[in-house]
Amino acid sequence: MVETVSMADVDAARELLRDVVRPTPLEDSRWLAHRVGGPVHLKCENLQRAGSFKIRGAYVRIAGLSAAERANGVVAASAGNHAQGVALAASMLDTQATVFMPEGAAIVKERATRAYGADVRFVGSSLDEALLAARAFAAETGAVLIHPFDHPDVVAGQATVGTEILEQCPDVRTIVVGTGGGGLTAGIALAVHHNRPDVRVVGVQAERAAAFPGSLEAGRPVPLEQMATMADGIAVGCPGELPFDMIRKYVDSVTTVSEEALSRALVLLLERAKLVVEPAGAAAVAAVLEDPGAFEPPVVAVLSGGNIDPLLLLRVIRHGMAAAGRYLSLRVRVPDAPGGLAGLLSVLASVDANVLDVVHERTGASLSIDEVEIALQVETRGPEHCDRVLGTLGESGYAVTIMEN
Repeated sequence: MVETVSMADVDAARELLRDVVRPTPLEDSRWLAHRVGGPVHLKCENLQRAGSFKIRGAYVRIAGLSAAERANGVVAASAGNHAQGVALAASMLDTQATVFMPEGAAIVKERATRAYGADVRFVGSSLDEALLAARAFAAETGAVLIHPFDHPDVVAGQATVGTEILEQCPDVRTIVVGTGGGGLTAGIALAVHHNRPDVRVVGVQAERAAAFPGSLEAGRPVPLEQMATMADGIAVGCPGELPFDMIRKYVDSVTTVSEEALSRALVLLLERAKLVVEPAGAAAVAAVLEDPGAFEPPVVAVLSGGNIDPLLLLRVIRHGMAAAGRYLSLRVRVPDAPGGLAGLLSVLASVDANVLDVVHERTGASLSIDEVEIALQVETRGPEHCDRVLGTLGESGYAVTIMEN
């Protein structure tokens, strides 16, 4: 039988967390409001302690352990955010944390987890493999497993995000939240259903790691056969039984977004809101950007986390700019004569296209002996500027091939 979570549990969690977490700000977003046609607000859990909402559920769970249980330590499996939440909560509650992370977890998350005092161990290539290792460690050592989403205390802690939203935005009509295993979405949905059943709650998954749509259709948690997404924070292969049951009852819909939508949203949050988020933390905004008419305002989009490796951030920014039409990759044939490359660059300069990279290729089966092919990556101001660049090159007599970014 699946355990349940009540509003009394949520109220107790909020009281417990009163001096532990910060009530994160709710920021107005005029650029999103313009697209939606009404107020849009950003719930900034990326500014929470340890960089995400995870400290809420982790602290409530560990605080509920007996002294004997804490003496044996706690163990968790996480790609990063839950790891940091557990490590910080354990350090505050004087217990030792061991965290199993999948190989390839973000360096910034690993280092932060170690800095909070946890013992970090790498195993497998997915969260599910790390969770198996954590369960085995718990059975062997007596450490208590702190599940990232499938426990009533964890869900109750995450639900406090929902109670804050209702207080900060009393007229909210739609809440949009990134969804992995489902703990945050289930918690928010419970708080909203109890206090404001008229408010829609929409879960968002990365389309290449979306276990909920198929599971909801089947009426039970169904594991994915494979996943591949930059949004490691919501890359969960199978929903938890408790969150699944609650989401099926209380969440209005679960939608998916592409990798391109995630990266575009992340870049826009950087540019327009001056907020650093990880790809999973941008999922709610990605959904709003993809289909703004689907969300009745006032809308609250939850930015669930901001722990992103700087190198990944650079790659995602480039990916996001390409998805937004800010990069243009071209192959252009020019005469193999002095001034050929200079002439091409002059044409690009005339339309204010900034050249980022140039590769000069003189050999190729399809090239004539008197021509060369120039591979270019050009920075533009958007799709209209891309069209202008291509049009000017064509008018100048250049044969252009557009390449995938």
